[in-house]
Amino acid sequence: MRAGSGRGRPDLDEDDIRVRARGGSRPRTRKRPRHEDAQEGFVTAVDRGRYRCLVNGRSVVAMKARELGRGSIVVGDRVALVGDLSGRPDTLARVVRVEERSSVLRRTADDTDPVERVIVANADRLVIVCALADPDPQPRFIDRCLVAAYDAGLEPLLCLTKADLADPDELLALYSALDLPHVVTRRDGDLSPLLDHLRGRVSVLIGSSGVGKSTLVNLLVPEADRAVGHVNPVTGRGRHTSTSAVALPIEGGWIIDTPGVRSFGLAHVEPDDVVAGFPDLADAVDECPPGCTHLGDGCALDAWVDEGRVEAARVVSLRRLLAGREGEDAAADGAGRARS
Repeated sequence: MRAGSGRGRPDLDEDDIRVRARGGSRPRTRKRPRHEDAQEGFVTAVDRGRYRCLVNGRSVVAMKARELGRGSIVVGDRVALVGDLSGRPDTLARVVRVEERSSVLRRTADDTDPVERVIVANADRLVIVCALADPDPQPRFIDRCLVAAYDAGLEPLLCLTKADLADPDELLALYSALDLPHVVTRRDGDLSPLLDHLRGRVSVLIGSSGVGKSTLVNLLVPEADRAVGHVNPVTGRGRHTSTSAVALPIEGGWIIDTPGVRSFGLAHVEPDDVVAGFPDLADAVDECPPGCTHLGDGCALDAWVDEGRVEAARVVSLRRLLAGREGEDAAADGAGRARS
């Protein structure tokens, strides 16, 4: 028997037998280190493979340990770290473990994209920020965010900005059947109602570019110094200012500001779960025939719209989402008699 081979050694556990990497001489072990001395951290920012974590009140920069493979680490993750945890400049720790997540907020690039993108982990509230003007409100974007919130198990909060430019009543009426928590803000207005919803929670803010999300963050957390953009007067769209997600402490909790998005794909959400994201339509859906896709003839939603028992705009939005998942033309949002 060749010396040092480890074969026939009763004192060695199988997992402890060292093997040599193909083409190299450095021995490796199948047994991963347990890192029992690792300390817990909270990921507050991610930037090109570097993770800023809060560890015992210190801000520590870390890289991902090779043993973690390709698994993603996102803002909001609770992780275990080893190495230099002093937080001094030019020091680098290692993330060796990602703890089990209590929630995951995902999106896809569009409704047919199979690639899921994890936005944040471990949040418990989704704050959907929507402007009442400049840019115009986007109820279909709100609907998408609501579906994503319900799918992830997050409590939604609708935050309507720029109330000094337009009245919120019409948009709020669209969601009156949902009993959806909401706050309305205006320039130089009182933000204490919004703060009441954020205190002691882990809340993620999401919205299209230009709706005033970063302005809100700067008012709530002045030291955040998030870049603020403006709306293009020709396209009506905002310019992306926040380029990465960041978690900021706020009165016993955290707010996670995310980059402005122009699309919120729901390819990862099953059709039944999309329908569940419209609880105001649940009674009508219960009357649909077995196997109803809610896109063709015979759908009970049409009768409920005709009778004025549900909002036609809500049915249109549901059908647009369901049709988009199937890659069908946007004209499908007028399927049945509920047309915009």
